[in-house]
Amino acid sequence: MAKIMTIKKPLGTANDYRQSLRDMKTAIWAFGEKITNVPDHPLFIPHVNAVAKTYEVNNPATSHLTGKTINRFNHIHQSVDDLVKKVKFLRTINQLTACCIQRCAGQDALNATYVVTYEIDQKYGTNYHERFKKFMTYLQEYNLVTIGAMTDVKGDRSKKPNQQADPDLFVHVVEERKDGVVVRGAKAHLTGVSGAHQVIVFMREDSKDYSIVFSCPVNTPGITYIFGRQSNDTRKLEKGDIDKGNAEFACVGGECVAIFDNVFIPWEDVFMYKEYDFAGMFVEAFASAHRQNYGACKGGIADVLLGATYGIIKANGLTNASHIRDKVADMINMTETLYAGSLACSYEGHKTPSGAFVADTMLANITKHNTTKFVYELNRLSHDICGGLLATLPSEADLRHPEIGPKLEKALAGAAGITAEEKMRLLRLVDNISGGTACVEAMHGAGPPQSQRIMMLRDAKLEGKLKLAEKLAGIKKDKK
Repeated sequence: MAKIMTIKKPLGTANDYRQSLRDMKTAIWAFGEKITNVPDHPLFIPHVNAVAKTYEVNNPATSHLTGKTINRFNHIHQSVDDLVKKVKFLRTINQLTACCIQRCAGQDALNATYVVTYEIDQKYGTNYHERFKKFMTYLQEYNLVTIGAMTDVKGDRSKKPNQQADPDLFVHVVEERKDGVVVRGAKAHLTGVSGAHQVIVFMREDSKDYSIVFSCPVNTPGITYIFGRQSNDTRKLEKGDIDKGNAEFACVGGECVAIFDNVFIPWEDVFMYKEYDFAGMFVEAFASAHRQNYGACKGGIADVLLGATYGIIKANGLTNASHIRDKVADMINMTETLYAGSLACSYEGHKTPSGAFVADTMLANITKHNTTKFVYELNRLSHDICGGLLATLPSEADLRHPEIGPKLEKALAGAAGITAEEKMRLLRLVDNISGGTACVEAMHGAGPPQSQRIMMLRDAKLEGKLKLAEKLAGIKKDKK
């Protein structure tokens, strides 16, 4: 197994975790600069802090592989209760960070791989499942962070991966060796590279060379990461903390484009290769697991958005205004509806042949589809309530300036003794949570709305529903 040799002992604390990232020296390109001191660079510190929170506020689980206590983000769900605990913990930790904590895609990829490798072995007599259980034991023992590389860069969307003008656009095998394979290609939107130890890569295609699932350390030679721009990202590089909005934690997950250039993967880290008839199952297993999360994580962030918005309401002296209360009630309704979706698909989960439990596919897709709409509406209502100052607020430097600062303090002070600084901090937090990058992630993370509609229509069993209606309507058809 391709272990990260710089990690010599299990990670027990947030400080252990941060030091492990320093030891790895993973390089990420950002703004034309190659950065290797990732956990100590101001551009990445908020992202690392979010993951570190999962070491500080853990919700432990018991490994079904070893019987040991492990981090829940490295757990293979063994019951409906595990599925429910997952979403409850996600809401809690998002309430504490108001941002993406970057471990969900990895956790969901691990659970999907566990389920599907068992199925492949049952059909073909392969040993993927045993390989993967060894990998899981390693992750659990060392308490490592795994991220998922799911999304392709697409290229010409009218053509399949093996039909592209550039054959190396999509990740695929270019060489088979006795001890492993060599891969080339690219992946987009990798959440959490700045804070991860391992990456698990999914590919789907009806061409054997393009059908592969594997894992590797994020600092594996041959992988280039290029950081994606985010709304207000350069504010992380400024002095002070007010204008950052959420100074300790990031807005979203620090997504990167990853380019694999002749990357060697040992056979022991390959969990599917050429069994392309299972590629769709991999994608669906991951998608359902990941869409299960969204009502919980976005619900936790919405709790903070509601709190900040309510703070502005108090600063404006409008706590008793009926039209404001109606908008807040709408925000509460959407927040709890999102969370209810995550809980519902978890409570309706079921056991797979592998023994692992998965969420209900239909309800998970409904949850994510609601997220693509409700997050925008939550943000719209917050913007409506907060007013135009949200868009025209002066900088922290102006507030701190000896000449104009006192003028701002007087002009921007709120009701009931709420200071200008308090008001500015709340508005910047709303700005951070409800910015453009966060909205796009809510729309496209775990797949855009159309991908959920496809699965919803497939799982709706409309012909069966028609038969229910026909029976009640008294329509009788001769069986042929």
